[in-house]
Amino acid sequence: MVFITSLSLFSFSSEKEDDLWFPHLDKMVHFTFHLMILILGALSLKEMAPKLWNGRNGIAILLLFSVSYGLLIEFLQWVMPFDRSAEFWDVLANLTGAFMGGLLIQKNRSLIERLK
Repeated sequence: MVFITSLSLFSFSSEKEDDLWFPHLDKMVHFTFHLMILILGALSLKEMAPKLWNGRNGIAILLLFSVSYGLLIEFLQWVMPFDRSAEFWDVLANLTGAFMGGLLIQKNRSLIERLK
């Protein structure tokens, strides 16, 4: 998590590298990251906290964590003096990825139960 946070807060790119990216790639990265937080979090909860996973609050806790983490990163990008900026569309991509992960987990809960 420290690695992802560092990548989110510090700028490592130059002007030339921006030509290699296609439009809105960063939004897809935000979406995918938060989707994976939910999926990997569900697998972790199942193994490490089965009582929490079996209850109804497991997915809600994962959603709360993902959304809070995304908002914290955007807030830090807004207040820190590095070459990063907070964007509404990043927050929306974070929320969309997290809620899509929650829906996928809810719809495929039996599949997650079978994974070891």
